[in-house]
Amino acid sequence: MRRVSRRRRRQAKNAVVSLLRELPHFLGLLLRLFRDPRVSALDKALVGLVIGYIVTPIDLLPDFVYALGLVDDLYLLALALNRLLLRAGPDLLVEHWHGRPGALLALLDGLEEIGAILPRSIRRVLRGAV
Repeated sequence: MRRVSRRRRRQAKNAVVSLLRELPHFLGLLLRLFRDPRVSALDKALVGLVIGYIVTPIDLLPDFVYALGLVDDLYLLALALNRLLLRAGPDLLVEHWHGRPGALLALLDGLEEIGAILPRSIRRVLRGAV
């Protein structure tokens, strides 16, 4: 397994902190997108399935395996959310976002950074699942 650079770990950590800081706005955005009939039912279902996967005891990487077990769950959720947000389109995102405008862009960028500490092979498997 390759070693993850400190820089990549720091970027992933900063992305998670940024997501947590904007969590109330982000959850509000997701709730409004889930209620919007213009958003694909498939993308909504995919996010729901990933959340279901996260709360079940079955796991690709068990949560006790260093921190990777938690990161794979977070990354899988980030992939599903990223798909939902990108396919919803910028107009719907702006319409439903109630936070700082720059924070939305930072959140979208942060979703990509979350998986930076996972090995490339695991990221590929998770991307294939979404």
